[in-house]
Amino acid sequence: MLRVWVGSKPVGVLDRSGRRGSTFVYDVKADDRDAVSLTMPKRTESWNSEFGLLPIFDMNLPEGALEGKIRTAFAKALGHFDDLDLLAVVGRSQIGRIRFTGMDEELVEDVPFRSIDDLLRARRAGDLYNDLLETYAVHSGVAGVQPKVLVRAREDDPSDGRQSLSVRGATHIVKMWDPDEYPELAANEFFCLMAAQQVGLEVPDFRLSEDGLALVVERFDLTDGSYSGYEDFCALNGVTSKDKYNGGYETKLFKRIKEFVSPENAVGSLEVAFRLFVINCGIRNGDAHLKNFGVVYKDAESPVRLAPVYDLITTRAYIKNDAMALTLDGSTAWPDRKKLDRLGVTRANLRPGRVAEIVEQTCDALSDVSGRVKAYFEESSFPEVGEKMLREWQAGVGSLSEGKTIHLMEALDATSARND
Repeated sequence: MLRVWVGSKPVGVLDRSGRRGSTFVYDVKADDRDAVSLTMPKRTESWNSEFGLLPIFDMNLPEGALEGKIRTAFAKALGHFDDLDLLAVVGRSQIGRIRFTGMDEELVEDVPFRSIDDLLRARRAGDLYNDLLETYAVHSGVAGVQPKVLVRAREDDPSDGRQSLSVRGATHIVKMWDPDEYPELAANEFFCLMAAQQVGLEVPDFRLSEDGLALVVERFDLTDGSYSGYEDFCALNGVTSKDKYNGGYETKLFKRIKEFVSPENAVGSLEVAFRLFVINCGIRNGDAHLKNFGVVYKDAESPVRLAPVYDLITTRAYIKNDAMALTLDGSTAWPDRKKLDRLGVTRANLRPGRVAEIVEQTCDALSDVSGRVKAYFEESSFPEVGEKMLREWQAGVGSLSEGKTIHLMEALDATSARND
C-alpha cells in the first residue's frame, strides 16, 4: 500500500487488488486540481485495474537496464517484487508531479548532487555507466529501455527558503549506451534533437559529453522551482506501457490531442504534433510510440499543452528496415508525400500550403545538421553508425520532398569515401 502525492500534498492511496490488479482511492481532502491524471478526475468511488497498475502509475516504471538493476538489488531481499514494489523504490523521484511513499512516511526527495560539467567532461568509459546506475537507480522513476538515470545538478543553497520538492529533486536526465547493443546512441539522439530544434520544435536543453558516452537533458517538467503535471499518450489512451506500440497515429495521437489539450492550445499543438511526425519520418525514427509523446500542465484544471520534444533516434541505424512504431492508414510503412499531406490536412487541420512549408523546413534542417553528423563520426570509433544515419536521413528526405538531397548526399559521399 502506497501513499500518493501530488506535489507536496497527499491525495490518495494505491494498493493491490485481487490476484493481479490494483486500486486507487482519493483522500477526502483532495480537490479537483489534485487529480492524478486528466483521465481520472477526483471522485468518491475508487479507480480500479483488473491487471497491473493503472496507466498513470505504470507510466514512469523503469525499464531495461535500470529496471534490471533495481530488481536484482531488491527482489532477493523481499522474496517477491512486483510493479507496486518497483514503484515503492523509485516513487519519490518521478517525471511529472506525482510521488509515492509508504503510508506512514513523509515525502522527502533527496537526489544526490552531480555536477553536469563533470559529467560532460568525463572520460571513464564503462565506469560512468556503472557508477551512475549504482548511485541513481533508486532515484530514477523514468521509463525507457535506453539506460538512463535522474540526477540533481543544483547544489544546496541554504538561503533558498522554498519548500518545494524540487529543491533537492532531480533536475536532469542522463542517458547512456552499451557499445554491444546501440553504439553512439547518445550522439544519435543529440543530432536528432538538434534537427528538431532547428525546425522550430521546443526541445529541452541538451548536451553531449566530450567522449560521447552520455547525453544530458534538462527536465522539461521543472519550471520555477516546481514540477508540472505530465502524462504520456499511453496514460491518455488508458493503456499501460506494454501497449505503447498498439494503434494508429490518427486516433491515438491526433484525436487525443483534440480531446485533452486545452482549446486555446489545440491549434498550435496539432501543428506541433504534425511537425514532430514529419521529422520522425525524416530521421527514420521507428520508436515514436505512445510513450514518446506527452502533455504538460500546472494542475488538472490548468491549460494543457503538448510537452517539449524528447527521445528522437534514427533507429534504422541499428535495426535494418525498422518500420514506424504506430500505424498510419493501417500500415507501419513509412508514408509517402501524399499520405503526409492527407494527415496534415485531415488530422492536424492544416492548410496544404502550411503542410508544404513544414515539410520543406524539415528537409532543410536535416540537410543542415548532416554536416555536423559527418564531422562527429569522422572521429568516432563507430563511423558506420554515422554513415547509416546519413543514409536513412537521405531516404527520409527523399520520401518527404524531391530535390532536397544535395547537402545530405555530399556528407554521405564524403563519409563513404573515408571508409572505403
